[in-house]
Order: sequence, then C-alpha cells, then structure tokens
Amino acid sequence: MDDEIGEEFKRSGFTFDEEEEILKKCVTFCINYSLKPSDIVSSWEVYYLNRQLDGSIVQIAQMDGFLQHLQNEQKEAIIKEEPDLHVYSSKDVDMILNDEDEDPKEDILKTPNGKSQGLHKDRFDLTPYTNEGLFSSGKPSKHVTPFGQRTEKFAVRFSINNVPDKETAEVEDNCENDEDAIIKKVLPLQGCSLTVHGSGFGLEPNCRFMYDRVEDRFNALENRIVKHAKALVASGLYEEVVDPTVASQKSLFAVGMICCDGDGHLNDKSTMLQSSVEHSGGQRVRLELQNLSQFSIFPGQVVGIEGHNPSGHCLIASKLVDSFPLSATIDPILPPAKKIALDHDIQPISSTHSELSMIIASGPYTTTDNILFEPLTELLAYAKRKPPQLLILLGPFVDSEHSDIKRGTVEMSFEEIFKFEVLRRVQDYVEHMGPDARVLLMPSIRDANHDFVFPQPAFDIPSDLRLQVSSLPNPGILEANQAKIACCTMDILRHLSGEELSRNLTKGTANDRLSTLASHILRQRSFYPLYPPAEGVPLDFSLAPKALDISVIPDILILPSDMKHFVKVISLGEGRADEERANCVCVNPGRLAKGEGGGTFVELKYFGTPDKLNAAVVSI
Repeated sequence: MDDEIGEEFKRSGFTFDEEEEILKKCVTFCINYSLKPSDIVSSWEVYYLNRQLDGSIVQIAQMDGFLQHLQNEQKEAIIKEEPDLHVYSSKDVDMILNDEDEDPKEDILKTPNGKSQGLHKDRFDLTPYTNEGLFSSGKPSKHVTPFGQRTEKFAVRFSINNVPDKETAEVEDNCENDEDAIIKKVLPLQGCSLTVHGSGFGLEPNCRFMYDRVEDRFNALENRIVKHAKALVASGLYEEVVDPTVASQKSLFAVGMICCDGDGHLNDKSTMLQSSVEHSGGQRVRLELQNLSQFSIFPGQVVGIEGHNPSGHCLIASKLVDSFPLSATIDPILPPAKKIALDHDIQPISSTHSELSMIIASGPYTTTDNILFEPLTELLAYAKRKPPQLLILLGPFVDSEHSDIKRGTVEMSFEEIFKFEVLRRVQDYVEHMGPDARVLLMPSIRDANHDFVFPQPAFDIPSDLRLQVSSLPNPGILEANQAKIACCTMDILRHLSGEELSRNLTKGTANDRLSTLASHILRQRSFYPLYPPAEGVPLDFSLAPKALDISVIPDILILPSDMKHFVKVISLGEGRADEERANCVCVNPGRLAKGEGGGTFVELKYFGTPDKLNAAVVSI
C-alpha cells in the first residue's frame, strides 16, 4: 500500500522530505479511516490548498495537522449522514464543568465551522442587541469560547503620562457591573469637530481602479524624485542637483531613488541609485555606502547623496539625506476638505488647541475560532464606560484571512456580515452614547466585503448613520479638534522591516527599530514609499500619486501592524542645528483579536501638542 500511496503523490506532483516515515503514517491513516491511496492524496490536496502551503514537498512536520484535517473530514461526513448525531469535543466537557444548560435545538455542537454557521441563522429580521453579553440575535450566548473564558478582561500593557489626569488611571477589570451604576460614573461626553481631507482624489465608493498603465507607474516614481530634488535645493542647504552617472573628481550632489540590481533583498553590493530623467535620463549607478557610519535605506526610498564618482560606474557616498526639509511642503494647498456635518449647529474652530480623547483599534475584530465578534463587543463596552470623543476603528472588519471566510463556510454574504455584525454594534454604541459620539471607520485590503485595491475608497455608510459614523479612505487624513491625524491600514511597517538595509556604527546612539521604520513614512512624505510594493499589495498608480502623499507632518500618525504595539513620539529635523524640528505621535494599536484570544487597542488623550499626551496600550 505504501508504494501505491507514493505513486499517487508523485502523480499529483508532490515529493517527500522523509519519504519512508511519511508513507508509514499515510498507511496508518488509510487503515484507521478506511481510505484508498487515491482518497488520501485527494484529502492532502484539499489540506494543501486550504493551508496555502509553499512548495510541493510533503514534510513530516505537516502530518499532525493533516491528521486533524482527516478527523474533521470524518466528523463532517458522519454529521452529514446523521444530522441529529452530536459529536462531542473538549468544549462539551467545559460546558458540563461550568454547569451550563444546553438547548440542543439552539446549540448543536458540530465542527468549529458548523458551529459558526449555526450562530448566523435567523439574523436578518432581528432587532440589534442592546446589552453587553448579547449577540445580534438578542439571546445570551451559551457557547463557551476561549475568548469568553479569559480571566483578566482589560490590562494596561504600556502607558505614557505626560499630563496629570484628573480621572483615575486604573482600568476596571470587571465590565459587567450594574448598568445604572456604570451610567452614574460616566461623565457627559464632549463632542469634537471633525474634518476629512482628501475627497478630491477620486477615491469615492465604487470608483474605477486597476486601470493604471506603465506610464502611470513611471510618472509616479519620476514625480517623487523631482519633488524631493526641488525641495532640497530650495531649502538652500544643498547644491544644485547633477547627473550622478558622469565621471567626476569633484564632489557632487545627486537625488535619486534607491533600487536593487536584482530580485533579492538589498545588500552592500546590490544597492543602486536611479536619478530623474531630467538629470540622467533615468539611468542607474551603483551606490557605495562604505564611508557612511549610519544609514537606513530601502527600495523606493528617495534620497540625496553627497559624494563623488571618479570612474563613472560607482557613486561613493559621503553623506545621505533621506528626508525633506520640514519647511518644504509637497503641495502648498491641502486637497479639498469634506466637512462632515456631525451636528446641526457646528461651532467654528477656535484658534487655540483643544483636548482630544480617542480610542484606536485595528482588526480583525473576531477570533479565529468563530465569527461572533466578541472582541468588538468588549471594545464597545469599554468605550461606553470610558467614552472617547472619537472612536477610530480600522480594518479589516470582515477579514479575508479568517479560516471560515477563506473556506466559504459562512451562510451570510460578506456584506451582510459587515452590516449585521459590525455596523449594528456601532449603531447601538452611538445610540447609547448620544448625539456627540463620533465613530470613524477605515477599510483594509483584507476586507472581503470591499474593493481589493490600494489606495482604497471609503466604505459606503448607510445614510441614517452618516451623522455620527464616518468612513475614511485608506490611507486618509482628518482633522479633529485641530489635531491632524493620518491613518493607513496597509502594514507598511512590516513591509519596510523585510526590505530595510541599515547600519549604525555611531557610539552612544540607541537604535529604536520601530521608530526608524515609522519615521521613514514621515521623512518620505508618503504612506507607502516602498517600491516595488510587497507581494500581494494591489498598488494602483493611477490613484497613488495624490492619495499616498502626506502634504504636511501630522500630529498623530496611526499605522496598524502585525509588529509589536507601540505609542512613540518621533522627532524630525534633528540632523542639523539650523533645521526646524517637529514631533509626531506614532501609534500602532496592534490587533484587537489575536488567534483565539484578545489583542490590544490604544487609549489616547491628546492635549494640543505631541509632547503633551496620555496614552495607554490596553490588552483585551
């Protein structure tokens, strides 16, 4: 039998790393589950596609996961033949130990996928939930989930307290206190002004996309180089830009884009500089960085280089400039601003900075073992107890990476999941908090119910919610109580981390990698300065040039990422004593849900300048 199984695998294009051991296990699987060699290879192909495994080599380390897949297939087959049969699991043991009554009509436990489907039946004509602990069906949940079994509900992981806060800084562990008692503790919610910038970029709902041409890509990259060159020369700190590919014994100043001479990652031998068409016809020259004690570069980064090129084939750098002068602006006039009418009587913005309190969270908003959106429910409960002026929710909401979404085992459409599981909860929150509550939503390319393109248009919010719930394009810039806030849900920090080449030989200087990655966004004045983009990023260059530009340095920059959560104040313009300096608060709230458990979000109080803030990273 092992020979037959081996032949079936090879016929399907698979090879083995440890053939003998793998075939022994496969023979055992065939005997235990009454499978033919062709059946087990078919099951492996399903497992291989669902897990999106790389390569065609069957590895011994994958056999445990494959065994679990075979067991699930057997359970599903049995349940399909006998629909009234109850397949017990460890969750049943937990239910019995917790003394919970089981209603077999409402809660027939199947495999995890079957369980999540059952929860979504009969939701379409039901009223929204009104209390914490209730799902959208209006009934208390009797399902025991790992998220629901956690012992500590909220805990502060990290905090910055630059301004004394009159309110208590402690986070209550129990959010299920008597509702009347909670309401008495809540101070009246103070509204905030809100202006969304960027409506002139064509990123409206249902806009045309993925029609970019080679010409659009060329123009976008060329314009970035030209803008940097003009800004650096206009500052008066640097000489006129010259062609870096021409041999010269004299020192020169050139501006160009960092490139790699191959398909791999940057290294000391593969770094190239591509100048503009105006100065070098777009030609590239090898860049030698051995004389620099400190630098951080990545493909697509536009830099200024002081150095010399004695042979015409290699530019030897003596200084690298990787940022605009702060006094320079990409566009002197901000794009048209769309006023969000959030009140019938909008007061004019005063000339003085006002305080702003925010809660910032990034998806996914449900755990990997179900689509119950328990973390989102807990977050909104927290926001009701400690109400912010602005609640910022960043995608993904209907995560295309969720196992149930990828397998197509949910019974509702993606749009219905977003409407009933997300917008209903948000609507309940704003109705509970009153007319001054403000919620901002931003999509992600991982949202299965939205356009797969970057830059990305905003969600089309129902008209009855637009008074208090707004949607921002991805990326986008808004202004709340005169604080400029920039957001982007593309994980540019992780993408830059995988492509960056850096050196720091200066003694006594700390190397904060997360701050360095975030500062690249501000120094390049672009939400996505990496080129070529990371694999899987649907970058549309017909939309990108304007939508990705950061015209002015924001006060708060929100960059959700899979990397470690943080709140950092980043200083710019520290290279020279005669340069201006500016600070920006950079925030990575982390993911609200991680695996089968909760993740983190950020609670931020901004007091007019980046140097005056109170912030806390809260785990849920």
